[in-house]
Amino acid sequence: MSDSIYARVRRNPNYQVLVRRRGRLAAVLSALVLVSYYSFMMVVAFAPGLLGRPLGEGATLSVGVPIGAGIIVVSWLLTGVYSYFANGPFDDLTNELIRETAE
Repeated sequence: MSDSIYARVRRNPNYQVLVRRRGRLAAVLSALVLVSYYSFMMVVAFAPGLLGRPLGEGATLSVGVPIGAGIIVVSWLLTGVYSYFANGPFDDLTNELIRETAE
């Protein structure tokens, strides 16, 4: 691509909207994953007995196992949320941007 095409893309208002929305979504989703993961790790480090307690009377499964599995499931769901937006509204904006700059 030539420099003039890059310049046209950067000047296009849809490019600015796409960059702003995609960046905001990525920041929010990353923050959710990091907060949940590091919160879990902080509890493991500073209060290991809290997660090591059994789920119930005579249970062999500890409280930390379903919480850890929940963090993994939440991460998968957030990946799905990003994929939804990447393949939907962001893809539409990208296609519109390509169409406008190709003219």
